[in-house]
Amino acid sequence: MFSSEMEESVTKRLNRIEGQVKGIQRMIQEDRDCREIMNQLASVRAALYNVSTLLVKNYVMECLHHPEQRESTDEVIKEMIEALLKAPH
Repeated sequence: MFSSEMEESVTKRLNRIEGQVKGIQRMIQEDRDCREIMNQLASVRAALYNVSTLLVKNYVMECLHHPEQRESTDEVIKEMIEALLKAPH
């Protein structure tokens, strides 16, 4: 499903996000300013959204290039739009 370039890109992004999350944990342990922590959380949230967007684009392209794998292209598009529009809880 993923090209080696896509897999490498996603892996690098997720590793970076993992580092950011660990940094946030340290900030909390160090009792850092809440605004700094919130800024880092916003960065992680944006980075995760970007990864999910990248994965959705890849998935849609795969399904559109191989429509026999899915019932309908419309269904794939609907699923991807719903995934992108899901609000975090």
